[in-house]
Amino acid sequence: MWRYAPVLPADVSEAVTLNEGWTPLKRASALGALTGASNLWVKDEGQNPTDSFKARGLSAAVTMARKLGAQKLAIPSAGNAGSALAAYAAAAGLEANIFMPRDVPHSNFVECKAFGANVTLVDGLISDCGKIVAERKQEEGWFDVSTLKEPYRIEGKKTMGYELAEQFGWRLPDAVLYPCGGGVGLIGMWKAFDELEQLGWIDAKRPKMISVQAAGCEPITRAFNRQAQASEFFENAYTVASGLRVPKALGDFLVLKAIRESGGTAISVSDEEMLDAGVSLAEREGIFAAPEGGACVAALRHLFESGFLKRDEQVVIYNTGSGLKYLEAYSTRFPRRAATQQDRLGGLITPR
Repeated sequence: MWRYAPVLPADVSEAVTLNEGWTPLKRASALGALTGASNLWVKDEGQNPTDSFKARGLSAAVTMARKLGAQKLAIPSAGNAGSALAAYAAAAGLEANIFMPRDVPHSNFVECKAFGANVTLVDGLISDCGKIVAERKQEEGWFDVSTLKEPYRIEGKKTMGYELAEQFGWRLPDAVLYPCGGGVGLIGMWKAFDELEQLGWIDAKRPKMISVQAAGCEPITRAFNRQAQASEFFENAYTVASGLRVPKALGDFLVLKAIRESGGTAISVSDEEMLDAGVSLAEREGIFAAPEGGACVAALRHLFESGFLKRDEQVVIYNTGSGLKYLEAYSTRFPRRAATQQDRLGGLITPR
């Protein structure tokens, strides 16, 4: 992503990078045939370092933290942001302090520990983790890398918008479906489209921005449907897509503004729908997507059925992470029968 250094806050020579960005944009012809879409594309952010789009934002944030002299970083995370911070902090030689819900996908916990981060599991949601960081950061000397508590993560994530335009020959599609948790990716892309227009690299046509959430945690969808300017805290939030389990987004008003300005919409799908759709994406396109990506596939079907999207429009689905980060969720679709304790170890090679 540092090919776009002139519009990023640091020079490429200063970047803490693991070669994030420039992820595949794949035409999804087989999935399109299944859904009736004639011009469907998937932007696969699961191909980033640490297997999610969070690598972009944390590359920029850690770069600037190191440049500005921070030594200790802290973040509340539903999973993938913590993994990315741990990796980039390790590459920068900085301390990472990560607070995650206790039921976070196990892959995220293992990643963070492997990268040498200090990990605290919290009985609660990402909002509860955020409260701990806010309460302790001054005493501990932590730089808070929470979503929209610093300006640089959004700068990294806006490169998804720059890439989309460049990969389409400096044109933009008719619609973008994006899984919305904290919403920074959607906000960042909308910012990128504005900058590209100011630079004169694209015309004024921008895509309809469509926020996709889980039915068990849908603050943005509810706010959009109520024509509210901000969302309310979503009680008892639950979804297998841990990245979508954000009961209240700090930048919700920016997400809602982008959706409305673009003529887009907000939609939610069930966990069952997103897992089934994730399997369809894997079977037909060879992309093992996170449930968040599956949610966008499921949402697409509803948007076609309602007539909001036409089947000949150019539509891009963002898959924000790899399905390998969510094996517990997908194991409900593919249970593994274990006859012995050794079978339960899976791929571990043990003495016979």
